[in-house]
Amino acid sequence: MARAPRRPHMQTPLCSLLDVDRPIVQAPIGSATCPDLAAAVADAGAVGHLAVTWRSLDDTRDVIRRTHERTDGAFAVNLALDDRTTHRPTDDHLDAALDAGADVVSLSFGDPAPHVDRIHDAGATVLATVGTAAEAREAERAGVDAVVAQGWEAGGHLQSDVATMPLVPRVVDAVDVPVIAAGGIADGRGVAAALTLGADGAWLGTRFVACEEANVVDDYRERVADADATDAVRTDLFDKGWPGRDHRVLENSTIEAWEQAGRPGPGERPGESDTVGAYPDGHPVERYGDDIPVAGATGETEAWALYAGQSAGLADEVRPAAEVVDALVAEAEAALERAP
Repeated sequence: MARAPRRPHMQTPLCSLLDVDRPIVQAPIGSATCPDLAAAVADAGAVGHLAVTWRSLDDTRDVIRRTHERTDGAFAVNLALDDRTTHRPTDDHLDAALDAGADVVSLSFGDPAPHVDRIHDAGATVLATVGTAAEAREAERAGVDAVVAQGWEAGGHLQSDVATMPLVPRVVDAVDVPVIAAGGIADGRGVAAALTLGADGAWLGTRFVACEEANVVDDYRERVADADATDAVRTDLFDKGWPGRDHRVLENSTIEAWEQAGRPGPGERPGESDTVGAYPDGHPVERYGDDIPVAGATGETEAWALYAGQSAGLADEVRPAAEVVDALVAEAEAALERAP
């Protein structure tokens, strides 16, 4: 597909770094990512994303290959570095991604330093997610090409206890590499605010869950679009597969039953051994698992982890990803033009 036309007044150092026309990055929203979503965002002149941490090595290579076949635009491949996750060794996974042609690698939930040289040697660009200005400085010293400042409003697994608004300017002041603002951004006004704070781009996850191409069941997509900010709660409840890492999810029947039971700890939670559904291949999903209801999932998908940030509800309707990118840019331009 033809890429969107360049908009010079939306150009930032991030656009130059990643050779994109629009300073928008689709976040690595776990198993909701897929070639169709990443390619649609890339074709719209922004940056798509594939999350591969929980994929097999063969599947990692396959989704990167299929995304390259769908777009000539830019997309990133994300790896979570936290060794508490149930995933393959990072070195093997990184080698698989780079060998498959990943041009941009984003690293989160850990120290990027051991991997930066390997990524650069392959000719790829490195992004690192941080939750404090100190982490940003460390990532810059490690040689990353850009940092993602994730505020605590974000959906999914969290890396910060600081809100986006105070975090971004502190990170901008701390480093010389491009900064991408993440957390609580779902419309063009949020993009404009991020740029005004000094960021070079905006990183959106929750908004892209509510896109037609996202690899999720329709009920999840629609719940994100219909939710209020207060429906997205921070918890550590869905910890099977990734213990000890806070996350933000939409309230559902699992959370309600746990709260009614007095919020007991692991081993004493209601329905601890329940199977609440299955992946399309039949693999069972346990209550309190870190799984999201991907397209084709069966069972009580409402009871699974429904990751979403406080920007839920700003995604007021399910739309194609390209339309979302176009709207984000148009709204951001309008907001910036209104600014004094």
